[in-house]
Amino acid sequence: MTLVRVLARPLLASSFVLTGIDRLRKTDATAAALRPTLDRITKAVPAAASATGNEQAVAKVLGTAHLGAAVLLGIGRFSRLSALVLVVTSTLNAVVEFNNADSSTSKARKERRNQLIKNLSLLGAVLLAAVDTNGRPSWAWRAEHFAEDARRNALALSHDTRKNIRKAEKAVRKTASEVTGS
Repeated sequence: MTLVRVLARPLLASSFVLTGIDRLRKTDATAAALRPTLDRITKAVPAAASATGNEQAVAKVLGTAHLGAAVLLGIGRFSRLSALVLVVTSTLNAVVEFNNADSSTSKARKERRNQLIKNLSLLGAVLLAAVDTNGRPSWAWRAEHFAEDARRNALALSHDTRKNIRKAEKAVRKTASEVTGS
């Protein structure tokens, strides 16, 4: 792991760790803030009603997922998966914060916009972390090369098989002609 990754991941994760802890400590406030967004989700996807019906549970799950993913990202374990979890939870947090922020005064609207820009900036950083392969080939590259190697091996195997079949046919013909005496 490069020095940049050693420093950048914990720095990026620190904000998410604090947000996750805050969400878990203030589950009631988080649940109340989530309610309008969960209602919109339920209206858009009625099948999600069972999952969105209990905002306390949703708040706890989101806070725990946010905190766990941030810690894993910070220590460099399952970094890409952790970053993807943070993308999902942070997007939801940004939407909830933006919708619930005060916009009655010019100063409040400016603060709301600045908070949104900060959240979007962190979201962009986490998206970069989600695609960082740490100097190793991506899964797509590995799968593509595995498929190409398998294709090459199958072609070689089929060529060898055809060659062996021809040899076997010659041996059978030779044995048959020896037996029949022709």
